Amino acid sequence: MCRLFALTSSDPVSPMDAIRALDVMREGHDGSGVGLYLSDLAGPFESMKDSPVLSGIFTDLGMKRLDEFMEAKGFTLRYDMPITPKGPLPTWTPKRDRYVVRAYDIPASWKDLNDVEKGQGYLKTRLELKHMGLQDESITVFSFWPDTVMIKEIGDPLQVGEYLGLDRPEIKSRLVLAQGRQNTNYAINLYACHPFFIEGLSTMTNGENTAFVPIRDYLMGQGVPGYEGYNSDSEVFTHILHYTIRRLGLPFEAYKHIITPLKDHEMKGHPDQAFLSKLKQICRRLIIDGPNCVIGCLPDKSMFMVQDSKKLRPGVVGGRPGLYAFSSEICGLDLAIPDRDKSQDFQPMHLDSAIVGPDRQEVRVCRQSQPLPLPN
Repeated sequence: MCRLFALTSSDPVSPMDAIRALDVMREGHDGSGVGLYLSDLAGPFESMKDSPVLSGIFTDLGMKRLDEFMEAKGFTLRYDMPITPKGPLPTWTPKRDRYVVRAYDIPASWKDLNDVEKGQGYLKTRLELKHMGLQDESITVFSFWPDTVMIKEIGDPLQVGEYLGLDRPEIKSRLVLAQGRQNTNYAINLYACHPFFIEGLSTMTNGENTAFVPIRDYLMGQGVPGYEGYNSDSEVFTHILHYTIRRLGLPFEAYKHIITPLKDHEMKGHPDQAFLSKLKQICRRLIIDGPNCVIGCLPDKSMFMVQDSKKLRPGVVGGRPGLYAFSSEICGLDLAIPDRDKSQDFQPMHLDSAIVGPDRQEVRVCRQSQPLPLPN
């Protein structure tokens, strides 16, 4: 099993806080990789909330191709945060030419585009760069989106974090998703490392998605840019969330009804019975089979945790106003927020979605038995 840890904080925190919490859960990851998603950025990025940030790993040749590509597209480099490794290479970690975290000014021709149009442009740009580097691995891109940084690497999370110097103030943020990877693939591929991201939505998963193939095939058949790759069976959780919110126009609370719909007898008497029955029928190929625990973030900076119906992967939410953590194990929560009221810790069951909103004042629980906040 992988291990997951996430923080949502009113004050900026270091990604190393999340990595240290992963370290106390080290029996659940094998050192084959670590992934980080950072949003609501602080430091130099605080004043660049509207500038897309490119995150990835490049060879020297890839850097040359990147600069030529971005110049041709009309993007202007605004800020380049150097990541200079220090000390010996961690076990299993390859020598890299360049870790990239760069903010750009958008092309002049984009100035009058609305947010949706800009978002499609960011997505298309990321995919073009990704495809440019697939054959020779000169370009590996994890995200290209405003107020977003993603870092992924092979190796023990704590060793990698120290090697990359991730305790620096320039990379603090108010949202952190961190995964310590347990490799379940035959080869270690950075694109298979959680968290996954698309258009402001990110998720990571502890579990095994045995319904992966039919879900993948359905998503790939929708013609949606970005529904591709699938080096991990868990990437579909991010794309189902995207499909729920961006394509179907439904609130987050509908996500659980798509991945783990109520049984027919459970729907009887539900205030939204007719809608849920139709939704289950239309989205039946997106129903997951577990066990899975999913932690993710929404564009409004909310953080959530959901379980599938089997409830066989641990997960707990706890904290205090202004600081909450989502963890695979309580020991991770204890390390990160030892001064919380532990009696308020919450472990979501199979009907629950636990959410901490952007105000970070409380844990809200919505259950599938409750009415959906559907648009009129």
